[in-house]
Amino acid sequence: MNILISACLLGVKCRYDGKGKTYDVLSALPESIRLIPVCPEQLGGLSTPRPKAEIKNGRVINIEGTDVTDAFKRGAEEVLRLAEIFGCKYAILKENSPSCGKGQVYNGDFSGVLIDGDGICAKLLSQKGIKVFGESQIDKLLEETRNE
Repeated sequence: MNILISACLLGVKCRYDGKGKTYDVLSALPESIRLIPVCPEQLGGLSTPRPKAEIKNGRVINIEGTDVTDAFKRGAEEVLRLAEIFGCKYAILKENSPSCGKGQVYNGDFSGVLIDGDGICAKLLSQKGIKVFGESQIDKLLEETRNE
């Protein structure tokens, strides 16, 4: 089974700050799962590193005040295309991200405050029937996929 994963969760240095984050919990995934790494922000044409961005009033604005919504949407479309190519029904995405966050994202004021909501890519994938999980929800993903 192929599952999309935010590339930064595998240690790929593609986050806005040029860093990656490796999660040991990923080693608990069964060998039958093949991870397909993606970075919607890079796929949308943004550089790494890049100015931090947050969602405000439905738009993605970086800390310099530039509207980068179109790049985020392009990246989400590319991730969806990869999901279709690889037959992915599930995704493990970086929590709280303006692209990948599922359930919570930062409030758009760059104050570190989280609010209910989804990132641009997570929302698109969910709308298209792909079940999105954050990195802290690996156990829920394993439960969901147990019988597949």
